[in-house]
Amino acid sequence: MMDENKQVNNTSQQLGEPTEVKQAIMSDSPTQINYNEPGSEVTEQVAAPNNVSGDTALTPDNGVAASEKTEAQTAALAELTQQIESLKAQLEERSTQYMRIAADFENYRKRTSKEKEELEVQMKRNTILELLPVVDNFERARSHLKPQTDGEMTIHKSYQGVYKQLVDSLKRLGVSPMRPEGQEFDPNLHEAVMREPTDEHPEGTVLEELVRGYYLGERVLRHAMVKVAAPKEDTPSVEEDQSSPANS
Repeated sequence: MMDENKQVNNTSQQLGEPTEVKQAIMSDSPTQINYNEPGSEVTEQVAAPNNVSGDTALTPDNGVAASEKTEAQTAALAELTQQIESLKAQLEERSTQYMRIAADFENYRKRTSKEKEELEVQMKRNTILELLPVVDNFERARSHLKPQTDGEMTIHKSYQGVYKQLVDSLKRLGVSPMRPEGQEFDPNLHEAVMREPTDEHPEGTVLEELVRGYYLGERVLRHAMVKVAAPKEDTPSVEEDQSSPANS
């Protein structure tokens, strides 16, 4: 043992280290280390890890703090989850409201567009109905007046030119005349003002158009006033009338 201490001392002297430090390291008893003497810093540094490990050991206080921290994190997570669910519900409600408003607006747009079209058609219809009597008068004049002289022919051509211009304007507006002669009477299109008994046409056949009817597009602008065929009544002959008193 003495030889070993000597060998350590010799080595320490060669390295320039204090002899006390090496003796403390080689000694079996920790009481031999003098912490007040120079060179004892090495021993303190060696002992430091033991103190650190002791400080980091789990204590009841540390366990309570960790548990409280975990509970706080769990509560915060639950609160955030609740907020997310609330925001999702609000988003879904807003989306539903938006879809409902968009559908209502689309229905309103279609309804107003349809009402606008119907209003335009009604205004056009009312205006044209005011002009149709003028057209009727032109047609009556054309059918009744028979120009005989050059002057009368000139007047006839002049008002016929105005009539043609008026008819062309009505055509551009979508007005077209009915042609009911020879067709079956239709109460949706015609208005029967006269009935004529005949055997030449089936009952209900339109024989003549008295006042012309018109269409506005596909709608009826004015019903046509017509004369309709009726079945011919059987009348007793003269011979039957004369023989009836004799037989009696």
